[in-house]
Amino acid sequence: MRNFIELLRQNDLLRVIDEEVDTELEIAHLAYIEAKKKDGKALLFTKPVNKKENKSYDFPVLMNTFCSERALKLAFTRDYEDVASEISSLLKMHIPNTFSAKLDFFKKLLSLKSVPPKRLKKKGEFEYQRLSSLKELPILKTWEKDADKFITMGQVYTQSLDKKQNNLGMYRLQVFDDDKLLVHWQIHKDGSHFFDEYKKAGEKMPVSIAIGGDPLYIWCGQAPLPKGIFELLLYGFIKRKNAILAPCENSLFVPYDSDIVIEGFVDVNHFELEGPFGDHTGFYTPKEPFPLMQVTAIKTKKDAIYQATVVGKPPLEDKFMALGTERVFLPLLQTSAPDLLDYNMPENGVFHNLILAKIEAKYPAHAQQLMHAFWGVGQMSFVKHAIFVGKDAPPLKDYEKLIPYMLNRFCVKKLLISEGLCDQLDHASPNSCYGGKAGLDLTNESENTRELELLDDENLQKEFKKLFAFHSLKQFYTNTKSPILCIILDEKQKVSELFKKALSLKKHFRILVFLGKENSLKNPYMLVWRVVNNIDAKRDIYINEDLLAIDAQVKDKSDGYERQWPKQTDCSKEVLKELIKRGLLKEDKELFDNFELCGDEF
Repeated sequence: MRNFIELLRQNDLLRVIDEEVDTELEIAHLAYIEAKKKDGKALLFTKPVNKKENKSYDFPVLMNTFCSERALKLAFTRDYEDVASEISSLLKMHIPNTFSAKLDFFKKLLSLKSVPPKRLKKKGEFEYQRLSSLKELPILKTWEKDADKFITMGQVYTQSLDKKQNNLGMYRLQVFDDDKLLVHWQIHKDGSHFFDEYKKAGEKMPVSIAIGGDPLYIWCGQAPLPKGIFELLLYGFIKRKNAILAPCENSLFVPYDSDIVIEGFVDVNHFELEGPFGDHTGFYTPKEPFPLMQVTAIKTKKDAIYQATVVGKPPLEDKFMALGTERVFLPLLQTSAPDLLDYNMPENGVFHNLILAKIEAKYPAHAQQLMHAFWGVGQMSFVKHAIFVGKDAPPLKDYEKLIPYMLNRFCVKKLLISEGLCDQLDHASPNSCYGGKAGLDLTNESENTRELELLDDENLQKEFKKLFAFHSLKQFYTNTKSPILCIILDEKQKVSELFKKALSLKKHFRILVFLGKENSLKNPYMLVWRVVNNIDAKRDIYINEDLLAIDAQVKDKSDGYERQWPKQTDCSKEVLKELIKRGLLKEDKELFDNFELCGDEF
């Protein structure tokens, strides 16, 4: 970690803050805003304090470790595209026929000797000192409505009951007491599957949490590897050197160079309510029961650094972590979807809510076939909305060209609505963990034959005002065959009834999106974020002939939604004003408003 911080410094990717900054909200708010800047940097807080508890800490706090694409490459120690190419090459290996091919074959095999982790018998660097309480660590409280302090960059190491499988996961951990943590592993995760094994056997489950060390550990922890593959194998493959592991007292192994290690056991019969917590969707997750971990040891290096992250409304550092995931795992995804040419996870789609894919469509319904393949492959199964384009489409990251391309090919006949797994953090589905999904095939020309008679916003608003009351209206991409018409409602209304009324004006629109008053039509970036978060395809999409309507309003019991709709993660204005007053934060109203930091204008 110290070496990586020096690399960040040398590459002008580090800002050191030597003033006292509070672990409750202040550190997280500064990191949250820094991550939204075009030239955002990693932040090293050398004097973290907790004002409420009148406490200072011995350990600096590092935030925004993956602050840019450059920082990601520094963590990889090489270009992630090289890693993807190497994986692709290995997947295409075949029995060699010539002498030179045989040499190349064995050379590749020899290069894999650095992949498996090595276990040491001696103690790790983190054995320097022991702490008596979790209170001695500068664990952050990120959002005002968070239940408590949370460890957010913990590498959670677990092992199957038969000790044949090891797993590294990245799960949030709520501080429950001085020596207790709540472990939030979703039911789809390997850690949760191991927990089920221990529970069935009636045995307590060993868990070790490492913080810090090589930053690539944490990236590997969130990598969507196939079930049963230990994530640190990927570390060895990328770094071309073995991960070195040291023993814990609970029988598990963690990286030798970890800064901080928390060891203990999960009681398979003891659950407590965990949350709420403002998560990466930009919304708070609800209180739910999760297992309690009894901490048996807390150990640190001599010069330990506490690593943390902040999650909430995009963009944040997870967009750069996802960039590496997207590129490295393309070759593996292509083994299940061989006609996939490329894919992209837009940051404001928070990764599982929206994915764009470019394919070589060879026959009718080819895109629909790949949609089902996506929804059946590992973590891709959590994707809610997938849009497929043909090989002639613009680059998937060139949104200025890609969006008109897509809207010119839009056709409701090519919309597939299905049902399946959802991320457990998804709040829009009527049932936790599963709900509606939508796949859109835009690989061919549109089958729409009806030409639209477009009006400007002012005249279109006059026409719609004759039908029903609303706050405001705006059209996007009017230079395409299927502009997007967004209407903000003053109060919640039944979209099924509004859509029926709107049909009398169908010559003026093709795609209609209804939104709540928390939205701003000046901000399409955040509109996309909120729409893909807030809709369930089976409940909120309405079709009539060649017309599509989407209900992106907040849901309640009148919609058949029995869960509690969550609040979004908003910064405290008081905290921001205090940071500005102390010169730790520059007031940038445009930035604050563009990313709706406070929910409304600052």
